[in-house]
Amino acid sequence: MPSTARLIAAFCLMVIAWIVTEQVMAVMPSETQFGYFRLVNLVIAALCGWVVIGGRLGTDYVTSLSIGLTGVAAMVFWALFVQAFNEMLRLALSRRYGGPVEAVVDVFQLGIDYGANLLHVHILATLFVGGLLAGVVSEFVHRRWT
Repeated sequence: MPSTARLIAAFCLMVIAWIVTEQVMAVMPSETQFGYFRLVNLVIAALCGWVVIGGRLGTDYVTSLSIGLTGVAAMVFWALFVQAFNEMLRLALSRRYGGPVEAVVDVFQLGIDYGANLLHVHILATLFVGGLLAGVVSEFVHRRWT
């Protein structure tokens, strides 16, 4: 059921995704072509905010902290998976794989490689603090307008 709290949760994760996407783009090599990188991450963030955080609201504020962190973790997981899958498709169309199993297995390696770009203190801090704030703000909106 649509609600203001779900909308705010989606918006909070979109803000976090925008900031983290810009931080990741800054640490990537300068010759990297990003394409729809920002847009894909924002859509994933909105969906995770709406479903993961918005679907669990209605508890106390302490629990909302872990709900926010869960939403951020889901957002990072799905963003890594989608970006890795997209790269695998690009490589598969360039005929870099010997077969479909090799391509599917490479998705996991690409995801790990992309995840290594997140291992910077400022990116991890943004994800952690952003997740905590997203959970608390969403819970506050849920209590205020429900």
